[in-house]
Amino acid sequence: MKSNIFLSSSSKKPLVMGILNVTPDSFSDGGRHLDFKRAQVHAERMLDEGADIIDIGGESTRPGSLPVSVDEELKRVIPILKQIADSYDVPISVDTRKAEVAEAALEAGASIINDVSGFSNDMMELIASSGAKAVLMHSLWDPDVMQKNVCSDTYSDVISDMLVWAEQRIFAAEEFGVKKSQLIFDPGIGFGKLSSHNLEIIRRCSELKSIGLPLLIGASRKNFIGELTKKPPSERLGGSLAVVAAVYGCADIVRVHDVTETVDLVKVLDAIQDY
Repeated sequence: MKSNIFLSSSSKKPLVMGILNVTPDSFSDGGRHLDFKRAQVHAERMLDEGADIIDIGGESTRPGSLPVSVDEELKRVIPILKQIADSYDVPISVDTRKAEVAEAALEAGASIINDVSGFSNDMMELIASSGAKAVLMHSLWDPDVMQKNVCSDTYSDVISDMLVWAEQRIFAAEEFGVKKSQLIFDPGIGFGKLSSHNLEIIRRCSELKSIGLPLLIGASRKNFIGELTKKPPSERLGGSLAVVAAVYGCADIVRVHDVTETVDLVKVLDAIQDY
């Protein structure tokens, strides 16, 4: 699988990572693609719409969510992952915090580990030994408590604090043998952050490039958009596209639910920049 395609283009245009949640309780589309056939149809649709990467998750990490067992997560993720890997030449990302799940996913055809926990020791060992790409996401707490713990005083400056955290986690990963070239950074919008923090991250996105890693932004349909627009997750397309437009030229990958609309937006922005 082509896990490094986002490093091969000189365009400012970000790659579009389509979200495939095979969970009963994700905040936006929980249960919709838990059935194998529905998951298959949705994955094929996203690829037809122009998704560059498919991100498969079998455990919800929405605020307040509880973990599931390794066996349950494997049962949800591996069958559909194998089907996509066998049918399409597309990079597949597995959204998991568990090294056991990540290892099985890599064996089944995934090439990117998308870990919202900032990497356990076991995960770092796996990333080092496998050579896989891996998303290092900023988050200070587990999903079940992250929005309960965060407050206005959590960060002295959310970007500065994040840069220090990233440097520490990259150093820790390198101590386990992970190469910096394997890593992608995600600032973790919506993970242990107030709306003001999320907006600051988007506004100052370019400062995160000093980390020296490709940048992934995942803000699709998230709660801060709902707070601003007063709309439920299914009606947050406009706000989600606004974020993609705001981070255009900064983000290397955008993780989204609405692929066709995002692809169209990015095409137009790219054309405007090149005109």
